[in-house]
Amino acid sequence: MVIISLRSSLAETGSDGERMVSDEKKENLELRNWSDLPPELLELIMSRLTLEANVRASVFYDPSRRKTYSFELPELYGSRVCYTKDSWLLLYKMRTHRVFFFNPFTRDMIKLPRFELTYQIVAFSCAPTSADCVVFTVKHISPTVVAISTCHPGATEWVTNNYQNRLPFVSSIWNKLVFCNGLFYCLSLTGWLGVYDPLKRDWGVLVVPPPKCPENFFAKNWWKGKFMAESKGDILVIYTCCSENPIVYRLDLLNMVWEEMKTLDGVTLFASFLSSHSRADLPGIMRDSVYFSKVRFFGKRCISYSLNDCRYYPRKQCYDWGEQDAFENIWIEPPQGQDILPFI
Repeated sequence: MVIISLRSSLAETGSDGERMVSDEKKENLELRNWSDLPPELLELIMSRLTLEANVRASVFYDPSRRKTYSFELPELYGSRVCYTKDSWLLLYKMRTHRVFFFNPFTRDMIKLPRFELTYQIVAFSCAPTSADCVVFTVKHISPTVVAISTCHPGATEWVTNNYQNRLPFVSSIWNKLVFCNGLFYCLSLTGWLGVYDPLKRDWGVLVVPPPKCPENFFAKNWWKGKFMAESKGDILVIYTCCSENPIVYRLDLLNMVWEEMKTLDGVTLFASFLSSHSRADLPGIMRDSVYFSKVRFFGKRCISYSLNDCRYYPRKQCYDWGEQDAFENIWIEPPQGQDILPFI
């Protein structure tokens, strides 16, 4: 698992050149950004790179090696990342309402019909190269009515239907959405769990009380400090706050309750605003930890929390999630079996 920085490569507009002062010449020099080159020239340059060189030059951060690899993806300028799964990114162009998939490892692109994404609540079930791929988005019309839109690669239009809720459901501002055991699970702003079956086209809100949190757990921007992931067929929710240690909950569907987890049983969680993931095959030092998509110390280290040690690494982490741009970073899984990739 690696973190891809979206600050330069996937920003909604390309950045202007940065100005630096040369110590040798003692004069101002304007450094032009890669984005200033014609797209045709950039594509020609990047097409000549091997996959290994491509990845080593990418805007990736590898937490296991604490290394960054810089690279620009010119074909994605003007786009905004929405979700990631199975090495693919789901992107959205706000000006044209274009929705498309992009694989930064293979440079493959798959377009979807145009669609206006009103809220940042969207996910897909599996790689778009699979016949089972479904793209899902949900927004609340009222506390008792939601609008669900779905699409799949090769479709000519999105399908939208309204559903009545038995329980109030107000969609969150950022993605709290995972696909697990054939179903899309979506955490509401207040902690209720909506479930959508893409085969039956059925939606409902589970009668499961929201996860309990300490009284002093809620603070400013509390809705941004929640993350949701799938692990070994289980639904996990991570609650964070600047004044408390993170709490991880597992959904117990048998008893219809959220139970607090004291250990992750060797699993590593990677949490970000747009999508979160789990891995069970990482080195021992990374297990039973939550890695957040926030890089510090000039990109040399990301923040993590160990459930075994009950502490952050580095120590004394106290920050407000509201200060971080949700579109700045996202975790992405490298392709399986690519031994040449330095972060597998």
